[in-house]
Amino acid sequence: MPRTRRDLREACLAEGMAIIASDGLEKLSLREVARRLGVSHQAPYKHFASRDHILAEMVSRAFDAFAAFLDAHPKSEDPDQDMANMAEDYLRYAREHPLEYRLMFGTPLPDGEAFPEMMAKAKHAFSLLVSGLKRRAQLKGRERSDEAVLLDALVIWSSLHGLASVKSSSVIRTLDLPAALIEGSDAHMIHSFSAMITSADAQSMD
Repeated sequence: MPRTRRDLREACLAEGMAIIASDGLEKLSLREVARRLGVSHQAPYKHFASRDHILAEMVSRAFDAFAAFLDAHPKSEDPDQDMANMAEDYLRYAREHPLEYRLMFGTPLPDGEAFPEMMAKAKHAFSLLVSGLKRRAQLKGRERSDEAVLLDALVIWSSLHGLASVKSSSVIRTLDLPAALIEGSDAHMIHSFSAMITSADAQSMD
């Protein structure tokens, strides 16, 4: 059965992801996508003007899925638990979706000015963390400036990203760490930044 235009577009995106997974981002090209799909080398250009266009669409979808994953937990009256849930979900997404996670945070992205929709998806994912911190401050009656909230968000994000990246690397295996310690590192990280935010609350009241 011949592919419809939409089928071919989706097939190009799926094949693009497969190329990155098997051979790395540097091997991604519309010509290679066409070759692997067994279509003319011009066929993908009917849907994507360039390699950057197909990459931007893949990144946009990854950020969409990532944001939905982080936002899946229903909000509770315990903002600390909500933040812990989000942190746990962040680390779980990185562990369960390594290709998409690497695509978002471990590969050179297309020019953001040329692809504003991609950047909007990325900013939306980050805004979930910022919104969670603001909601926490409001529910606890804390005075936190926008700058302070953004700084907390950057520290939390960089900490979670660092742990996720280290655990997915081969380097960690050279350290000969006990499996139980590595397994418990997620919970320890979440506890550590919860303590950091609590300390920041106390400082803001001084």
